[in-house]
Amino acid sequence: MWAKLNQSMLEGNEEGGEGFLDEESDGFCALSATQRMYGFAACLLAGLVCMFLSLIVFAKPIKFAVLFTFGNLLAVGSTAFLFGPVQQMRMMFDSVRVYATAIYLGCVVIALICALWIHSKILTIIAIICEVCALIWYSLSYIPFARRIVSDLMFRLFDTEL
Repeated sequence: MWAKLNQSMLEGNEEGGEGFLDEESDGFCALSATQRMYGFAACLLAGLVCMFLSLIVFAKPIKFAVLFTFGNLLAVGSTAFLFGPVQQMRMMFDSVRVYATAIYLGCVVIALICALWIHSKILTIIAIICEVCALIWYSLSYIPFARRIVSDLMFRLFDTEL
């Protein structure tokens, strides 16, 4: 199974560009495609575990915000194992998703500020809700026409457009 997965990801596309997980992509610590897949899976799993554990301490918003935000960043950053950190940053700050990335990162910072410095439970919960919404909007930018569909749906249901 891994051999077929590695072969399909390492093959170049028809336009002559590089494959999804070429061995030379970004020189990311000279990891093989299998090692990068394991790194991606481990980082994503660690992020999901942190987000799940944050639900256990939901009654303590400061611990919740820190664990949830850390898990969120781990999950988003896990794709750096697949593409490499430079390509990941290029994709995040592409003209299509630069605003979504900036809003998401801003919400992460605001959530941490509300939790660690202000110590406001209400502001922390509001910041986490904004962070989740920003992450969803950011993630939709990777799916063709997803933002348009959500905007149309919001307009039809709530008579407002995103």
